[in-house]
Formats: sequence, structure tokens, C-alpha cells
Amino acid sequence: MFREANLGRLWILAPSASDNLVNSFAARLELETWSNGVYFLPESLRTVIVAINELPITDDTLLLRILGKGETQRQAVSELLALSENNLLKENTLKLITNWRIVLVQQQESLTEEDQELIMNLSQAYQQWEETTIQQGVQQERRQVVENLLKFRFGSVDEKLARAIDSFLQLSPDDFARVLLELPNLSREELLARLDLQ
Repeated sequence: MFREANLGRLWILAPSASDNLVNSFAARLELETWSNGVYFLPESLRTVIVAINELPITDDTLLLRILGKGETQRQAVSELLALSENNLLKENTLKLITNWRIVLVQQQESLTEEDQELIMNLSQAYQQWEETTIQQGVQQERRQVVENLLKFRFGSVDEKLARAIDSFLQLSPDDFARVLLELPNLSREELLARLDLQ
């Protein structure tokens, strides 16, 4: 048997919604079950308007607020950048923002004032993603160099030598270079002792 309650709803994401707009649709808040900024139209329309600028400032609304405009968006991007480096939400959202910004920049000739503001709001997130990506690339390259040198010097990389790679990567640039230059003359035990792994 068909039930109307099983029908989906149309969710309209809007940067803002004026009182006139909300009233013209006879939309209402349902604060007992939903947060501020989520307006339900009459039941027969099965539609919800989300006024992004009215959403509470929480981690749960962060992604939606990034889709907002002006100060709402700027604040959401700042909150995103303040998350810890190993935060999966931050990592995945920065990738999406980067792609979004790249697409906008490629349309340079047809950019509206609104698009230009969006690019500005996303620029800080893009720069942080770019710096992080470059650092990860440098770390990966250094790891590969050390692993290859250890394989060449000792024939293979076992569990202890794998930990030695991690210790190598924690060294200052000067110490890193010094140990690499001494590597051909170090025995396996001397290397592990040098890296405090014995």
C-alpha cells in the first residue's frame, strides 16, 4: 500500500531566506526536532527551505555553511581550517573545495561578482590544501629515498628498518643529511643505535 509519509522531500538550500519569502510559502520552523534555519512548507508540498545563514554554528552544519555566502561562508571556511590535520572531514572537504575553486577559476571570463567573492572565500582553504599536498609529496619522496637506500645497503627492509625510516623522517634537515652521508659506513646495529631504535 502506498503511503505519502514515505515520499521524499525537496530540500532547497538557500544562502538566506527573507521573512517575506518564508511567510509567502507559509513555511514554519520545527524547533522541537530541527535546528533554526530549517523551514518546512505545508505538508502537501513536501518541501523544506534551509536558510544557510540562520543555521547554528556547529560541526554538524559546517558543510552546509560552506555553501553559504559572505561572512557565513568565510566563517565556515575558517572553522574548517582550524580542524586538526588528521581530521577526515577537513581532508575530504579541502579536496572538494579545491576542485570547486579550480572549476571557478577556469571560467575566468564569465565570472560574476558573486563568483569572485566565492573564489576569495575559498582561497585560504585552497592554499592550505596546496601546502599540505606539497608537504605530503616531499615526505613521500624522502621516505622513498630512505627506503631505497636501506634496501641497497642492507638487502631488504624488515620491521626494525621500517621503524628506522620513520625515525629518519623525524630528523632535522642537517641530521637527515648527515646520517644519509654516513649510511654506507654504518652497520645495521650502528644505524639503529644512532636512531635510538635498539
